[in-house]
Amino acid sequence: MKARIILFIIANGAILIAITVAGFNLLRASYVQSNLQRLDPLNLSHYSTDVLPSTSGAIRLVMFGDSRAASWPDPIVDRIEVVNRGIGAQSAAWVALRFPYHVTPLQPDLILVQVCINDLKVIPLVPEQYQSIVEGCIGNIRQMIDAARSIQARVILTTVFPVGNVPIERQLFWSDAVAQAVRDVNTQLITFAADDVILFDAYTLLAGDDGLIQSEYAEDELHLNATGYAVLNDALVPLFNDIANAA
Repeated sequence: MKARIILFIIANGAILIAITVAGFNLLRASYVQSNLQRLDPLNLSHYSTDVLPSTSGAIRLVMFGDSRAASWPDPIVDRIEVVNRGIGAQSAAWVALRFPYHVTPLQPDLILVQVCINDLKVIPLVPEQYQSIVEGCIGNIRQMIDAARSIQARVILTTVFPVGNVPIERQLFWSDAVAQAVRDVNTQLITFAADDVILFDAYTLLAGDDGLIQSEYAEDELHLNATGYAVLNDALVPLFNDIANAA
């Protein structure tokens, strides 16, 4: 009996230590990131602002947004030239503010936009700001669409990806309001569809019946694995082929 108690204490102590270490690493990463952000608030140094020469006759597509855009593998389509300008951990406001630096000089024909999760995951910390955070996302997306129109580029506006199962070390800073906010933003994104704004419903492709990322597509609670991105690219290829054939 005594041995079982000792084993129980050891096992639970190990779990507590693991949770503490994971929580510390999460806090440290956040602290480092927030301090580096002060040196280059928009992460403009992440990419060169030089104009890249375009492949002759190719349609230039810029993948633009946060880490979900940064991790998105290039869809392979004839006559579509892909340039990625995603940066991890950025809010929709940061992404919108760097448009003139990271998108405009590239002179794209198409801009795929995936943003907002870094805004919406803040809601559990300030639940009273739910509506203003959602409205801020919508406003910044509208700003990016206007910027795209000013350079005669079409937008492929993706709905915000669903979230996944949240690990225990993050649950103190999480709530179901994040998933609800994703749905609320996506409902409003539908209204942006126009001749020069193509709505791509990534959420529906990725979500299971519970509204979360299907496990086979999830790398973690926020990000997709290679299978998830393959599903998205498989759905995008016919769209890009139509655009290329019409050009």
